[in-house]
Amino acid sequence: MTSLTLLDGTGSTRRVELADALAFTRPSAPFTSRVAYAAAHVIPHPHADNTPGQPADIDWDATLAYRHHVFSWGLGVADAMDTAQRNMGLDPAATRELIRRSAAEATAAGASLVVGVNTDHVEDEAITLDQVIDAYKEQLFHAEDAGAGVVLMASRHLARAANSADDYRRVYNEVLSVSATPVVLHWLGTAFDPNLAGYFGSDDWREAANVLIDIIEAHPQAVSGVKMSLLDTESEISVRRRLPDGVRMLTGDDYHYSSLIEGDDHGHSDALLGAFTAIAPHASAAIQALDAGEIERYRQILEPTEALSRQIFATPTFYYKTGVAFMSWLNGHQGAFQMVGGLHGARSLPHLSRIVELANACGAFEHPELALARWHSMLAVNGIEAP
Repeated sequence: MTSLTLLDGTGSTRRVELADALAFTRPSAPFTSRVAYAAAHVIPHPHADNTPGQPADIDWDATLAYRHHVFSWGLGVADAMDTAQRNMGLDPAATRELIRRSAAEATAAGASLVVGVNTDHVEDEAITLDQVIDAYKEQLFHAEDAGAGVVLMASRHLARAANSADDYRRVYNEVLSVSATPVVLHWLGTAFDPNLAGYFGSDDWREAANVLIDIIEAHPQAVSGVKMSLLDTESEISVRRRLPDGVRMLTGDDYHYSSLIEGDDHGHSDALLGAFTAIAPHASAAIQALDAGEIERYRQILEPTEALSRQIFATPTFYYKTGVAFMSWLNGHQGAFQMVGGLHGARSLPHLSRIVELANACGAFEHPELALARWHSMLAVNGIEAP
């Protein structure tokens, strides 16, 4: 028996049997039942100054190869979003370059790509609503010029500047009025970014949802979907049922995605998930099962991954990027467990050990022996003996 060594918070170790890789097959045609995007991370050079406050020094070969890995499983990529460390190490220059390069790769591959558009290139924390609008437009035009689809991300600048729900209506109305193609609106909860408290004008999601629906209904041709990341199924299902025809709900709920994507008698959510970048083969296989009408098979594949996702997205949730990069390293998609901004140090060894345990349990290691060797090498560097 080949065994994994696991570590708990007291420093004690135990062993579990290393599971085999699951035999999933890449799709031979585009998905038909769901739209699915994996929000991808960025991979820095291991020799770079990957410390807090330093500009991102990205390994473009590895970063773009990861996108092709996601594409190969039939998934689209959602890029330059919070999973790519927007506002947590990915500086504006690197963001623009990431959008340009990813858009070119997606076009060459015939794959689907959306990218984040925000106001975060503006250094001043406090700006006026007019400046928020101008900042959004600047990034919007850059994304459109690159040939990428757009996710209009929640803006910290707007959250600071807005004094009422009407301020949100005004900003979004002006930006949507100049969009060349329909965009996805992003509602990001405070678990992911505490600076976005009261977004859309209220801390009560029901009141905020009314504002969101008002914005969509004022520009029905300019909005293709809504990505909700409140980690609350009630709010997502409620908003999903109110969306106009042709506007998709793209779940960003990394805790409850299985049931939300499966849906109910009133509809379903599509997916735009950071979790899917860590479990791309599972996500693909599950949606292929839905396409074939095999609901039980879908559940058998995807439901066991939620425990892993919940660990990756454990409180403080905004450090989930560390778990995504950790899984990428264990699965051989990057040569070192490094992240821009030093974020590879944002989770403890016991936390990472639990990721290892849950990934092994649901079959998320693409090359189990490699994952074992890398994890045990990490333990050894930290003075922990593994067989």
